[in-house]
Amino acid sequence: MQIELEHISDYNQTQLEGHQRKLSYWTQEVAKAEPVIQKLIEFQVAIPSWALGTGGTRFGRFPGGGEPRSLEEKIADVGLLHALNRASGAISLHIPWDIPTDPQAVKQLAAQNGLRFDAVNSNTFQDQADQALSYKFGSLQHTDAAVRQQAIDHNIDVIKHGVELGSDSLTVWLSDGSCFPGQLNFRKAFDRTLSSLAEIYAALPDDWKLFVEYKAFEPNFYSMTVGDWGSSFLFASKLGPKAYTLVDLGHHLPNANIEQIVAILLHQGKLGGFHFNDSKYGDDDLTVGSIRPYQLFLIFTELVDGMDARGMNHAKDLGWMIDASHNVKDPLEDLLQSVEAIQLAYAQALLVDREALEEAREANDPVRAQEILQDAFRTDVRPLVAEARRRAGGSLNPLGLYRTLDVRQQLIGERGAKTFATGL
Repeated sequence: MQIELEHISDYNQTQLEGHQRKLSYWTQEVAKAEPVIQKLIEFQVAIPSWALGTGGTRFGRFPGGGEPRSLEEKIADVGLLHALNRASGAISLHIPWDIPTDPQAVKQLAAQNGLRFDAVNSNTFQDQADQALSYKFGSLQHTDAAVRQQAIDHNIDVIKHGVELGSDSLTVWLSDGSCFPGQLNFRKAFDRTLSSLAEIYAALPDDWKLFVEYKAFEPNFYSMTVGDWGSSFLFASKLGPKAYTLVDLGHHLPNANIEQIVAILLHQGKLGGFHFNDSKYGDDDLTVGSIRPYQLFLIFTELVDGMDARGMNHAKDLGWMIDASHNVKDPLEDLLQSVEAIQLAYAQALLVDREALEEAREANDPVRAQEILQDAFRTDVRPLVAEARRRAGGSLNPLGLYRTLDVRQQLIGERGAKTFATGL
């Protein structure tokens, strides 16, 4: 299905009076409000192709119907999101789950939906049906050179697919590691991984980036070869200027200070981008901002400060992507909530009084510093986010319009109640 402009226009008209009333506070704060609105209009969050179907656990999966059965239907679903919020203007593909059979036609379809292709993602954490050698004991770290070469060749193939689609970055996440003490020689695993990544790095086009993602645990529980931001930073530093660390918010041990990690990586010029999600216990892949909204705000506070210090473009110089799993929600509704949570945290961070905060820091006044941050966090910026959507041609209330139009039922009518998203 498609969401027509008149659907958005008609719905916005029913919401306009209430929106203008909430926005009226900001008419007294125009100097603050207008720059925030403009930055929100420019800011886009990529949607991963694997997040459009219902997630699950090792115990089971309960699909909700109307799931996209092909890459083309996944693009259509992201197009629906982008039509509603005008902030989901990119799609990130996972290979081999979503290999385009006709790249030019896929690229044209994406353009028709107002989308571009963000980072492409490789997969050496699963064995595929037509795969010659197994990744059971690792991929880029494997003791067998033939297995390592198979994983290297796969990543290079992913780059080629990305080039055809107009992408400009590759994300590599490795499940490589060990489950038991003594199983793995850590030094050899590091060297083999670095050597394998170097071959992939050498295949990058000149204008591409390589994102090295890390994870503290799972599926290996004794060691992960790229287990933390330090190891990722080390790999990226040794590889060269086109390699960066990618931060997934769920890929840390409990209570890790992610905002400090972000600040240091950005300061060193090695922060490549984000996978946004939220967690209560571990890598829970929950809706962004559903558990720790204040942490998300603090992360964006460091991002805004660090990017401004380096003269970076907020919208273009880092990769922004959601990476979540929707086990009990409609995936499209969950993604709408996640994008809005990101926008809210970003808008709040833009409101922080940087000059006053720095004065409080230099004066060693933690009370004042806390008040400055919490004043911005407690400011209701929802009217600004809604106004940015309205000006960009989106809905004042994307989730409300989604339910008014009964989008999920329409997708079930078109695709069926027993469909399963590819790759899940």
